[in-house]
Amino acid sequence: MKIIISFVLLFFVYFGNAQTNDELIKEIETYYAEENEIFSNPETSILKGSDLENFEGLEYYPIDLSYRVVAKFVRTPDEKPFKMKTSTSRTPEYVKYGEAHFTIDGKELKLALFKSVVPSKDPKYKDYLFLPFTDFTSGDGSYGGGRYLDCWIPEGDTILLDFNKTYNPYCAYTIGYSCPIPPRENDLAMRFEVGIKDPNMH
Repeated sequence: MKIIISFVLLFFVYFGNAQTNDELIKEIETYYAEENEIFSNPETSILKGSDLENFEGLEYYPIDLSYRVVAKFVRTPDEKPFKMKTSTSRTPEYVKYGEAHFTIDGKELKLALFKSVVPSKDPKYKDYLFLPFTDFTSGDGSYGGGRYLDCWIPEGDTILLDFNKTYNPYCAYTIGYSCPIPPRENDLAMRFEVGIKDPNMH
């Protein structure tokens, strides 16, 4: 009897904290609203002058929760640091920290996650992982230079990837920035019609 009761309690603790689809969609919509506020506010926006004056909002593909996946996280501890190419001559040093393995639309996919060799001065980014990628929409619906997704080092062997929350490099909106170019291993052979679209600003 104690075993049954314990199982029931674990069931409700685990599933009771799960968000409903409506809650997840609301969370993503709130994220979009916050991003638009950052871009439209002169005090926080990277846009200046006429770009800011003409800004009408960020464009996103329709929310698709099938692109919110819990991926298997595989640590790759023996990687050597490398210099990641950017849109300028700057080559920041990163190390491949791990891989995310997941399935979408029946296709088995893999993406590498990177960690900067230079520690961030902001403690909030102590466990930050950088996930840049391209797919078949790059240059055909989304920004040609690829898109980014923020991640953090997981405690276990899974990691949540919500591609509805992808964002563009600053280079997609204005000049004067040096933006990392997604490594070739992170080029996905399918269309990810989800998340941020190409702003078509220049």
